[in-house]
Amino acid sequence: MRGGMDNIISGLNKIFESRVRLGIMSILSVNDSADFNGMKQLMQLTDGNLASHLKALEGAGYIASAKQFVGRKPNTTYTITQEGRRQFKAHIDALEQLLK
Repeated sequence: MRGGMDNIISGLNKIFESRVRLGIMSILSVNDSADFNGMKQLMQLTDGNLASHLKALEGAGYIASAKQFVGRKPNTTYTITQEGRRQFKAHIDALEQLLK
């Protein structure tokens, strides 16, 4: 049993341990994209808190950002990358195995 549990736990991705990062990845996995303000409101976070988590996920290559202006205001939109989708699915699969 021990070896099987180690394999399951090794499937968990440390970057997704944060509930905020789980939330970001969940939002982006079911939507084509999401903008900064929308995620901030949905998850009830401060600018700084959300920005630090987005930066970590983007640095890992799991999400990508696109900056544009809407009117005169800057707007940053985020999408999940193929690698991000693959890693997030592997993490969720490992969580499901833990619960069995």
